[in-house]
Amino acid sequence: MSNLQVATVTKSYGSKKLFEDVSVVFSAGRRYGLTGPNGAGKTTFMKILAGDLDPDTGSVARPEKTSVLRQDQFGFEDEKVVDVVMRGSKRLWAAMTEKEAILALPEITEEQGHRLGELECILAEEDGYTAASDAGELLGGLGIPTSALERPMRELPGGLRLRVLLAQALFGKPDVLLLDEPTNNLDLDSIRWLEEFLCEYQGVLITISHDRHFLNAICTHIADIDYNTIITYVGAYDDMVGAKAQVRGRIEAENADRRQKIAQLQDFVARFGAGTRASQVQSRKKQIQKLQVSDLKKSNIERPFIQLLVKKPSGKQTLTIAGLSKRWPDVEICRNFSALVMKGEKVAIVGPNGAGKTTLCKLLVGALKADAGKLEWGHEVSIGYIAQDHGESIPTGTTVDEYLHGFDDRAHLQDIRGLLGKMLFKGEEGKKPTGALSGGEAVRLLFAKLMLTKDNVLVLDEPTNHLDLESIIALGDALERYEGTAFVVTHDRDLIESFATRLFVFDETGLHDVRGTYDQYLTQKPARVRKA
Repeated sequence: MSNLQVATVTKSYGSKKLFEDVSVVFSAGRRYGLTGPNGAGKTTFMKILAGDLDPDTGSVARPEKTSVLRQDQFGFEDEKVVDVVMRGSKRLWAAMTEKEAILALPEITEEQGHRLGELECILAEEDGYTAASDAGELLGGLGIPTSALERPMRELPGGLRLRVLLAQALFGKPDVLLLDEPTNNLDLDSIRWLEEFLCEYQGVLITISHDRHFLNAICTHIADIDYNTIITYVGAYDDMVGAKAQVRGRIEAENADRRQKIAQLQDFVARFGAGTRASQVQSRKKQIQKLQVSDLKKSNIERPFIQLLVKKPSGKQTLTIAGLSKRWPDVEICRNFSALVMKGEKVAIVGPNGAGKTTLCKLLVGALKADAGKLEWGHEVSIGYIAQDHGESIPTGTTVDEYLHGFDDRAHLQDIRGLLGKMLFKGEEGKKPTGALSGGEAVRLLFAKLMLTKDNVLVLDEPTNHLDLESIIALGDALERYEGTAFVVTHDRDLIESFATRLFVFDETGLHDVRGTYDQYLTQKPARVRKA
């Protein structure tokens, strides 16, 4: 296994410098989480590592067997799923393709016969004789049934195609594995399988993820983009946060001590500079020169302040579901499902992709009607909703502050600006057109709206999409403190553990109401069996 080496890399976009003179060695056998807030340059740096983007200065030395998670889900429309995965090993795939071409010839020359022997050696070296079964094992772990292996990619939905591309990146025992948001489009079971797989990986792993639990489960090191450089910490994400705070706290304390000492020395110089104690004054001046305060650059890590208040409490029995049944469009979402949810309960809605989590949210907010049964909200219920398609919830043709003002026309502009400031919209960013918002900005604006409307029930469908780790942690804290009732769809296990007191679980047998935390549910849950 080989290392990946970065030497004096600098990258800027316009006047914004993302990183400067970065030199770092990513060593084999280590698993690195690449962290930093939205806009810090994580994806840009990953593209430089992969060779997809040139740095302004510097260079990257990567092994030949470097594998990258691609997002081109429409790049292999007519190819079989299993073949797309095996393409992950370029040397193996080239040998297999050339062998098939030679064997398809009506006659084989002596030279071509020798070449077949060479190709057989390559196939043996690259585990070609077990390649199809290895690919199938990867796909099974990621939730792709064996019945899909021989189907063309175009027949799979988008979420499953991205899983095939993840299997492609994992295939063939690469020396370096570069994964940008590998848990996107994965359900909780598949994320757990991926964690186990990556912990056994022996090469250089570098991954970007906004899933804190995932980073803590797999990482041996964190490469953190901050202060226009990359600082490597030993340990997982939580270890890095603690070490970073400790280092900064130590420097701040040392600086405070030095400033106090400098002030005392300057006072002595001011008092006796013109007197008879000239030698002592000169000594004090030399001490002042030595006591330089350490340069402490401003960190680009910022955490929004999410405070979800309740304007008016709901009735004690907040939601009654009795005999609920729904198919949408041809998937059975639930059959004869019943539950009574009391005021203040926090429900995490979990399950595999395509099971019906978003449809259930739409049933809760009245966007869809049930086929049978009853879904009835209690007294004085006010629902705040964040849909999965965040951008579609915000109209274009207006500005950030005008959008918010529309939900409370009695709110003062100063209050609106203060609310936006808590959600990291600073200064004139309140005048930003809503059509120009990034994914993360759109989600933070929707949370600003909920902070303004102060609803007593929240229905949040994948609210962590596009949020960075700091924002997700802030959301978990806010949901834990929230005094209303919440229904949240998420695949973020740490977030679930931070707030959920109850689960609505989709599995192979339907929708179930489960009391207790997610960890308690996992201890009682039987091992998953993939359906073919």
